[in-house]
Amino acid sequence: MAPSPKTIDPANPNFRMEDWPLYWVTRVGRQYSADLDKALKRIGMDVARWRVLIILSEYDQASVTTLADHAVIKLPTMTKTISRMEGQGLVRTYPNPDDRRVTLVEVTELGREKTALVRLQASRIFHAAFEGISAGETNELVATLKRVFANLVNEP
Repeated sequence: MAPSPKTIDPANPNFRMEDWPLYWVTRVGRQYSADLDKALKRIGMDVARWRVLIILSEYDQASVTTLADHAVIKLPTMTKTISRMEGQGLVRTYPNPDDRRVTLVEVTELGREKTALVRLQASRIFHAAFEGISAGETNELVATLKRVFANLVNEP
């Protein structure tokens, strides 16, 4: 049975935390990150580096700011992460030729090799998380979360 609007509105006295969708979004995100971090540590990686590599696998290059935004990591933390990754030979950085104040990042061949390894770990955890959940349900969840995000971004 779906929760009534009364139990999911934090302003309502009948609010129930366990009926609140954002409670579950937070818990799921945290559990996924913890499980992924544990798996990635075994191959000398972590969630921040995984996020950078997966983002760069979709873009030829990205600015540090773009990476921080998509990875949901604060800019100073992303800058440190990129610096560590560059030292490991996973990425290379260079100034944007159009705006030298912007640092661009691209993945190296070693970074692509590591991306393949971290994808396997992420895939294993993804399949465990979505066991018994259909592709249609997964697509509906993604579409709903995209709308919720858009609502929050556009919230006055």
